[in-house]
Amino acid sequence: MKVYAALDPRLPLSAVPGYAQRVELIGFDGLHVAETLHDSLAVALLALEHTTRLTVRTAVTLAFVRSPTLVAYTAWDLAALSGGRFELGLGTQIRQNIEGRYGMPWSEPRSRMRDYLGALEALFAAFRTGDRLDYRSPGYRLTRMQPYFNPGPVDVGDPPIWLGAVNAGMCELAGELTRGVVTHSTNSDPAFLAGVVRPALDRGAASAGRGEAPAIIASAAIATGADDHAVTADRERQRGMLAFLYSTPAYAPALERRGLDKLADRLRAVVKEQRWDDLPAVLTDDVLDQLLVSGRYDELPRILLARFGGLARGVVLPPITDRGDDGPLAACVAELRAG
Repeated sequence: MKVYAALDPRLPLSAVPGYAQRVELIGFDGLHVAETLHDSLAVALLALEHTTRLTVRTAVTLAFVRSPTLVAYTAWDLAALSGGRFELGLGTQIRQNIEGRYGMPWSEPRSRMRDYLGALEALFAAFRTGDRLDYRSPGYRLTRMQPYFNPGPVDVGDPPIWLGAVNAGMCELAGELTRGVVTHSTNSDPAFLAGVVRPALDRGAASAGRGEAPAIIASAAIATGADDHAVTADRERQRGMLAFLYSTPAYAPALERRGLDKLADRLRAVVKEQRWDDLPAVLTDDVLDQLLVSGRYDELPRILLARFGGLARGVVLPPITDRGDDGPLAACVAELRAG
C-alpha cells in the first residue's frame, strides 16, 4: 500500500519546503497538494525542489481555469526538475466555483475534461517528439509550437496524469485516459469504491484496450493522532470540514446513499442563511461516525487495510502537525506500506 500525506491548505508557502522534507523523513511515499488557497503547481515546485525521493502529486489542480498549454509547460518543467517525481492530478471543481470564484466559463465537465486531456497529450507529444502541434477540437485550437517555444524531450517521460472524480462517468474517463482516480473524501467508502469506482475504471480501461488496471488512491476523511485526545480534536476539525463539503449540492449523493437526504437539506439551509459557524453542529456524532475513519496511529493500519486493502493502491493521511508524534506516525506509515 502506498501512503501519501496531505498538506494543510493554509500552510504558508515559506513553510512548504520544511513540511515536505518532514514528510519524506517520516517515510511517506508521496505528498498530495490540494488547490485551495495557493496555486497547487507553485506548491508542488517548492516541495519537489527540497526533497529527493518523494512523489509530489497535485490533488487536484483545477483544469478548467487554466490553459492546457500553460499546464503542459509547468508539468513538463516539474517532471524534469524532479527526475520524474511529479504527478499531475486534475479536477473539474463545481460550476459555482469556476464561474463565481474564477470568472471562467462552465460547460459539461466530462466532455470538457476529455478535450482537456487530449490537448495535454498533444502538447506532451509535441514536446517529446518535436512533431508539429495540431490539436483541433470544440474547445481548443492548438496549432503553433515553433522550435523556439518547444522545451524538447525529458529523460523521465511524460508526467503521469490522474483525475479527481466523484461520479461513475468521470471515473470511466479516468480509466480510459489516465493512471487512475484520486477519490474525494465524500466518495471513499469501500462500498462505493467496489460498486461504482472500480467497475467504472475497468469499463474505461477496456474501452481503450488498456491492459493495466487503473489505480485508486483513497483520500478518505480520517481523524487520527498519537493518542485518544488527539483523535478527538481531529474529529472536531473534520466535523467542520465535512459539514462544509456536504453542504455542496454536488456531494449530496454521498449522503443519499447512506439514507441521509434530510441532512443535506439542513446543511444547505444553514448555508443559505450564511450561518457558517453553525454548520459543524448539524453533523451529530452518530452521523460523523458514518462519514469518518477514526483511530490512533497504532490502530490506523489495521483499520485502513481492512477498508481499502484490495481496493486501493494507496491511501492519503491527514496533514501532519505535532512534531512530537513523528515516531508513532512513522511506525504507522511503515506498517501501512508493508500491508
